[in-house]
Amino acid sequence: MDESTPLHCTAFEGSRCIASGELKTVALAVKKIIDQGATEPVLVFNDETSAIVELDLRGTLADVAQRLDQKPGHDSGHNPPCGATAEGHRGPGRPRLGVVAREITLLPRHWDWLACQPGGASVALRKLVEEARRAHAGKDRVRQAQEVAYRFMSAIAGHQIGFEEATRALFAGDAARFDELVAAWPVDVRLHAKKLAATAFEPQSQPHLEGNAE
Repeated sequence: MDESTPLHCTAFEGSRCIASGELKTVALAVKKIIDQGATEPVLVFNDETSAIVELDLRGTLADVAQRLDQKPGHDSGHNPPCGATAEGHRGPGRPRLGVVAREITLLPRHWDWLACQPGGASVALRKLVEEARRAHAGKDRVRQAQEVAYRFMSAIAGHQIGFEEATRALFAGDAARFDELVAAWPVDVRLHAKKLAATAFEPQSQPHLEGNAE
């Protein structure tokens, strides 16, 4: 998610959804619930990753709003995709325009092959990555949806009947079984879990194979 894009969250008090929307809206709703004496744990989830968002709720509603206004790029609950790490300080001569230098390990034969490619190793690697992203886009979307749904379910529904079986159905791509197993869960938890898992159950198009099978 781009830093300029508002973080969207969903908050639960126990198994009841109490707010959903932009971070500031959700944070203020959570603050009100807690000040009124919430009787169950309150969890706020990043809608994109299902990571738990930590909120600073000290002071008044105005104090909470002011802190969030001062930090529009608030990144609590953001998980870097696929284990990406922060870029850190750029020294002299470092790549620019969004190009990040990171170390990779290859066997000598891999380096030899890359060195023979037009444009050199960097160009060849970028082409390979883009081709792999296109080829596996559908599988990547499914895997991400599985992980996001599982993260939410583990945090809030681990004690629910059928949890283990529901997670197996999620990763097996069995939508009917998943729906059956979560049917008895609290309605807000069930609906949010199904929303997050929807992409995991989308049919995947098969790659086009040229020529006739032997």
